[in-house]
Amino acid sequence: MNKHKVGIVGWRGMVGSVLIKRMIEEKDFEKFSTFFFSTSQAGDDCPFRFSESNKLLDANNLDDLKKMDIILTCQGSDFTEKVYPKLRDHSWQGHWIDAASFLRMNEDSVIILDPINRNLIDKKLETGNKTWVGGNCTVSLMLLAINGLIKENIVEWVSSMTYQAASGAGANNMRELLKQMGYLHQTVSDLLEDKNGSILEIDQTITNTFQDQSFPKENFLVPLAGSLIPWIDSDLGGGLSKEEWKGHNETLKILDHHYDPIKVDGLCVRIGTMRCHSQALTIKLNQNLSEDDILDKISNGNEWVKVISNNRDETIQNLSPAKVSGKLDILVGRVRKLKLDENIVSLFTIGDQLLWGAAEPLRRILSIITVK
Repeated sequence: MNKHKVGIVGWRGMVGSVLIKRMIEEKDFEKFSTFFFSTSQAGDDCPFRFSESNKLLDANNLDDLKKMDIILTCQGSDFTEKVYPKLRDHSWQGHWIDAASFLRMNEDSVIILDPINRNLIDKKLETGNKTWVGGNCTVSLMLLAINGLIKENIVEWVSSMTYQAASGAGANNMRELLKQMGYLHQTVSDLLEDKNGSILEIDQTITNTFQDQSFPKENFLVPLAGSLIPWIDSDLGGGLSKEEWKGHNETLKILDHHYDPIKVDGLCVRIGTMRCHSQALTIKLNQNLSEDDILDKISNGNEWVKVISNNRDETIQNLSPAKVSGKLDILVGRVRKLKLDENIVSLFTIGDQLLWGAAEPLRRILSIITVK
């Protein structure tokens, strides 16, 4: 049997690098023939021994791309917008797997999150669907965290308050966060050495430093280190950010109306962590369950959910981005019923958005397609 020809674009970036690492760990490259494409370095030596070509192919060359059975791209929406329509117009019938959001809400695309919507994926494969798109990172992480409640069809609505890491904005933003941290430390390093010095003087110096013309903020536009940014993505008007819009609309598309419609809304905030997104969820259930029942359903949602006991020591030791960075675990803690209503429960969840929020669904749909 001939192996599928898989072309990979955008493998140098943050999501692409995480994806390649996972594919190597899972020995995925043994399942198909892989070709690496580049938008800027075509013709250079390919750094991967498992590539079918020892040279990087041109990601802007439609003839080379059309030879692929599957194209997997982490190159971004600009590349997708430029290349995808041309390929389809040239009668390319291959599978397109995309980390970018450009095609996410298209009628002929499926948002892929197979632990949640594998039935939908299988149905679409059988009917000839060829366009597969990774979902918004916080939406995917949220659905994995509360999958145990969703599949019981007991969720009416979710208010999601997100605490999103700098890496969600890209590699340059991660670098800028570290530069901001270093800049702040440098301005008060002498004051920090004086153990008897005034903390108010340190605080005022930091506050003044935020206004320095040389303070690094080309990417975030404002300070993130020592601060936060309560807006992510574009302004859709009416006080709604695009990141917040995705919560409800992508959830419905992923679930494909398999369950009663779930309303999702909330606020999205950028915080000064490097990696992993956190979310505080307030959930309205359609029935009054005990906390033990709720915990049991959450923990049985899927194999990646790890429930953290709701006490101080367990929470501060085990419910943090530092504990889950680089792992597939979906941490869920602070689970308790609220006094607002007997059917309302709150929880705090954290996951690595570069894995389940980005790379892992792409890796898994590629495996699903290539074993069919």
